[in-house]
Amino acid sequence: MKDKIVAITGSGSGLGREGALLFASEGATVVVSDVVSGRAQAVAKEIIEKGGTASAIDADVRSEADMSALVSTAVDTYGRIDVMWANAGIPEPGFGMQPLAESSLDEWNNIFAVNTTGIYLAWRQAARWMIANSKPGALLATSSASAYNAYPGFPMYTASKAAVNGLVRAASLEFGKFGIRANALCPTHGMSINFALPSDADVLGKSYEEMQPWDPDHRAMPLRLDEPPVLRDNANLALFLASDEARYMSGQSIQSVDGGQFARTSIIFPSDLGESADITSGSIPDKFRDQIDR
Repeated sequence: MKDKIVAITGSGSGLGREGALLFASEGATVVVSDVVSGRAQAVAKEIIEKGGTASAIDADVRSEADMSALVSTAVDTYGRIDVMWANAGIPEPGFGMQPLAESSLDEWNNIFAVNTTGIYLAWRQAARWMIANSKPGALLATSSASAYNAYPGFPMYTASKAAVNGLVRAASLEFGKFGIRANALCPTHGMSINFALPSDADVLGKSYEEMQPWDPDHRAMPLRLDEPPVLRDNANLALFLASDEARYMSGQSIQSVDGGQFARTSIIFPSDLGESADITSGSIPDKFRDQIDR
């Protein structure tokens, strides 16, 4: 990423912040943006104090003018933009506690405005500059594993992320002839606890799993490791997709930090499958289980 000019939306906290710090450590110049005033500036200051180069801008991904200003900040300050990572997103109202039937149209529209339209606006502004100046580049989005398998209690969020994956495929076809790639990472685990907290909460820089006791034997994921997944685990995939090492990857939405969770079907009910576990438990009536050829 040396000498790459990277803009990241929603990078004042969570995965965006972690990505900004990681990209800068790999030599990128980062334009940090966030809708919460002061957050982007704090991250840019942290990058600069570590010897990197960064600028900050308050920006709302729902605003076409703000996304134009984000690209202009990169171009006017550093001469170009090489990577646009549209990372900003918001969760379901009530964070999974509100039934879909009780949701409002305004809530639906706002989720799509941030999670889907926000990516469209950021990508469109960056692609316009790249095309007009004959500069190939990379468009990256933060989608979600919920685009593949619905998260309980997050129906509107799930729909917005599924739309993102569709945009990734379409954008890769539309922009490929200009040398512009479009990809997304789709995280499951190792994501920011700040996502569930109010926007004025302290930036913790921790994943959900880090914030509670870690026992790999009592987790849904098949993969068993001694340490919990962290934000950097997701940021590492973003780094690869944005880098020239992925120069021939486009149109891909890749599940990240799933721990093997989506390699199996939900018909396997027990989460702890030891050697003595019977995977037919809960799926085959007891009166028929003795007939299985073991």
